[in-house]
Amino acid sequence: MPKGATGALVFADGRVVWGQGFGAEGAEVAELCFHTAMTGYQEVMTDPSFARQAICFTFPHIGNVGANDEDVEADDPHAVGAIVREPVTSPSNFRSKVDFPEWMKRNGRIGLAGVDTRALTRLVRREGPPTVVIAHSAAGEFDLPALQRLASEWPGLEGMDLAKEVSCEQLRVWSGGKWEIELGYSDGGNEAERPHVVAIDYGSKRNIFRNLVEAGARVTILPATATSDEVMAHEPDGFFLSNGPGDPAATGEYAIPVIRAMLDTGKPLFGICLGHQLLALAVGGKTSKMFQGHRGANHPVKRLADGQVEITSMNHGFAVEREGLPNNVRETHVSLFDGSNCGIELADRPAFSVQYHPEASPGPQDSFYLFQRFVGMMG
Repeated sequence: MPKGATGALVFADGRVVWGQGFGAEGAEVAELCFHTAMTGYQEVMTDPSFARQAICFTFPHIGNVGANDEDVEADDPHAVGAIVREPVTSPSNFRSKVDFPEWMKRNGRIGLAGVDTRALTRLVRREGPPTVVIAHSAAGEFDLPALQRLASEWPGLEGMDLAKEVSCEQLRVWSGGKWEIELGYSDGGNEAERPHVVAIDYGSKRNIFRNLVEAGARVTILPATATSDEVMAHEPDGFFLSNGPGDPAATGEYAIPVIRAMLDTGKPLFGICLGHQLLALAVGGKTSKMFQGHRGANHPVKRLADGQVEITSMNHGFAVEREGLPNNVRETHVSLFDGSNCGIELADRPAFSVQYHPEASPGPQDSFYLFQRFVGMMG
């Protein structure tokens, strides 16, 4: 333990990475992953898809624009912790309301600075995502055997249903569109004449709903465990399946029957990330845990219909298996990083989904057309 260390990353096999802790004090077990976005750390930390994960940011300067009340994708951060290269400096941005360490502390999240994040990224690429405990003690006091035991006893994300933990608890009628500088988020979007989308919240990002509103829909959000009767009671014109954390096969135990009931209506259906995986499972496909996952705002995806390449935002550790998709399922998009599946559509139903995040936040806006396509299908 180097002199002055106040933070540690403890691996299940006993390895320890030391650094300077910031944010909340304490210790939390998580899956370690890396994220390659150069901006949007506040959106990343509040993305529910990062539940039970500690994020190693590959960009060295994280926290230098502080934090505000607008750049959040959920009510609370869902990532367990943040690991960064450089010590977090005082914020320098006109939108900042509080510095990043204080924001992390207020939200009970642990930070670790002064770490060789490139070495950690190479470790994940070489070994896959390890289980770690991220710990912060201002006094520099760590019970390493206990922390290692905590890491070694954690079962990992495979087989774990986390959607129930991060989903909304009750119905919510969404209001509000996309953000503009000096104007903030636009109002409205729930006018009766708009096509009505019932969205299932498996751990959704707010910007998804803003994009649906921007494309012309009105949105009602239901919890992950909503039954098909509860869904149909709202007389939707279409269905949306959100992103979310955990193993899709575990979430699918209660989600798949509802999705099949949606498909039986013949109404349009659109899924993103976990929603994409659940749609694939509902029609007979399979999913599996990836070796290292995709997390970043610069992932090239090829659209097979015309060869167009979209630069996309991604966050997933499970993927739809390309082999064995049913005959009525067409592959629409593939990753140019590793050739994994990134999109499907059904030949006999108005349903499609993508593995990446077309709403970005953070990330590029190449894929907004998907929201327009979905809303257009509802007439």
